Amino acid sequence: MKTLLAGLRLNVLETLRYLHQHKPGFAQFEAWICERNGGEFEDAALDRLRRALAGEAVGAEVGDLDGIEGLSADDLAHWDEHGYVILRNAISPEAAESTELAIYDFLGMHRDDPESWYRQSLGHSIWVPLLRHPAVVANRRSPRIHKAHAQLWGREDLWVTIDQVGFNPPERPDWMFPGPHLHWDSTLAEPHCLELQGILYLADVAADQGAFSCVPGFHRELKSWLKSVPAGVNPNDHARRTLTMRPIDARRGDMVIWHHLLPHGSSPNRAQRPRVVQYMSLRPTRYAYTEEWTS
Repeated sequence: MKTLLAGLRLNVLETLRYLHQHKPGFAQFEAWICERNGGEFEDAALDRLRRALAGEAVGAEVGDLDGIEGLSADDLAHWDEHGYVILRNAISPEAAESTELAIYDFLGMHRDDPESWYRQSLGHSIWVPLLRHPAVVANRRSPRIHKAHAQLWGREDLWVTIDQVGFNPPERPDWMFPGPHLHWDSTLAEPHCLELQGILYLADVAADQGAFSCVPGFHRELKSWLKSVPAGVNPNDHARRTLTMRPIDARRGDMVIWHHLLPHGSSPNRAQRPRVVQYMSLRPTRYAYTEEWTS
């Protein structure tokens, strides 16, 4: 299902909401999918999706990745040890700034007007449902991002999720950080499988600027740590009480990719500028995962 939705360039939540609210027939649902994609869907993209779902081998969505610079040997060693890596210059600074400004525009805010950052048009949240702005779409097709994920997955038949963007302004008395705090987005049940998550920084992010935070190396410790959780205690609650996350600072256009078994979250912004980001994950057509959900 994840591959089908990603291949049709649909966001999971928007699709579930549409199906629940409208209960469409096939033709209506097909028309809605086309409308979500600007009125048409390229034949090549549909053909790649059909072939992948039929079990055929397909290449990268963005074409040949040979010759594309991805993660270095040092980057890969860092990934193995710490469970996260920073892909430097995942997109150009110009592309990042263009996306940053698109988010301000979508929110009706101005980058250089701090009072405008707290209009809360979307409620008290750091999530922003800007899914298909041309700048956002272009970032999902970055060859460098696809190359890095192909290196980590060991394969190129990857499908990029249609995720939201994020806006986390500096805290002040009438706007305190709402979360998400330390958590997992995955089951804690065994077997513990590989899955990747990613966040693209659209402006420089300092450690105290609401940076993405995680517990480095925990993907190698999770199994033994779970055995130490007292009986009857929720692992997420225990983790929030006992683990310390590290904020990951990076530059405009850098992408943090992390193993989904790392406890992670956002953090309070105690700097002077908002943290502006785009969320993105790439997954193969089929991959091992654990069906049992334990949190």
